Amino acid sequence: MNNKRMLTGDRPTGKLHIGHYFGSLQNRVKLQDEYETYILVADVQALTDNFNNPEKVKQNVKEIVMDNLAVGINPEKSTIYLQSMIPEVAELTVFYSNLVTVSRLQRNPTVKTEIAQKRELFGESVTYGFLGYPVNQAADITAFEASIVPVGEDQLPLIEQTREIVRKFNSIYGDTLIEPEAYLGENKRIKGLDGNEKMGKSLGNAIYLADSEDEISRKVMSAVTDPARIKKDDPGNPDICMVAYYHNLFSKSEIKNICEECKAGKRGCVACKKQLIKNILKELQPIQEKRRYYEQRPELVKEILMEGTKNARKITKQTMEKVKKAMKLDYFA
Repeated sequence: MNNKRMLTGDRPTGKLHIGHYFGSLQNRVKLQDEYETYILVADVQALTDNFNNPEKVKQNVKEIVMDNLAVGINPEKSTIYLQSMIPEVAELTVFYSNLVTVSRLQRNPTVKTEIAQKRELFGESVTYGFLGYPVNQAADITAFEASIVPVGEDQLPLIEQTREIVRKFNSIYGDTLIEPEAYLGENKRIKGLDGNEKMGKSLGNAIYLADSEDEISRKVMSAVTDPARIKKDDPGNPDICMVAYYHNLFSKSEIKNICEECKAGKRGCVACKKQLIKNILKELQPIQEKRRYYEQRPELVKEILMEGTKNARKITKQTMEKVKKAMKLDYFA
């Protein structure tokens, strides 16, 4: 079994933002030099809460691929593929559904939180597909025999769910599947502009990698600061200021001076925000330039995704052969 394989990915429900950039994208760019890397465009999983808007999912597939390429994912090192084009994952999802109970899925902290956030969509009756998406995710991971899965802290319960399914499968059918490990980067979760503990596409509190200068300026200028600070020379509290929080990400060499001036009332919020805007634009400039390269070459983006999906299927077919043999389903072998 390959113990140097990594799987990670994104749901195509919108462009990627700086939360993804610091929370996962930087890690996957670094790790692609150390691991055989597979990057999933999780369109099937995206449909679990966008079933009534498939066009949204379709339109964002290309956006997700371009964002990954723009930050430095190299298609010669990493395989980018489309989930819906891998039928073995759907097969494994069915097999694994016999190994986990409904009550266990309902207890999953990540699922519970997401269901609560989507009350407007589901009401009091969550769909079978959404409740069971951790089973589908387990199929994604194990289909590629991935040994590590880079995730945010809020996704840890999903990886543990996968590990439970793997242990259950191996206990019944023999040692067949790899039990993956979660990989947490330095930045486990990035807060939103509004101070929310999570920056999210659906929360309206994100700065996107593809945002224009005007969009970034508008968003930063609206970011939450110390509410007790009324005048420019009032002492501020950087610990409760989202602008200071983002300076920690984009202005590391300047953060000490920024915080000292803020606390002493020597730095106004407007000046602080303008400096942050400048630093964000500087960080995102090479990413956006590379993204424009791919925006002008849609056929190349399509080719990368098609070729990646073709190569990905070679791996999942091999895994399915092992699984069916272990489950005594290899009738004509």
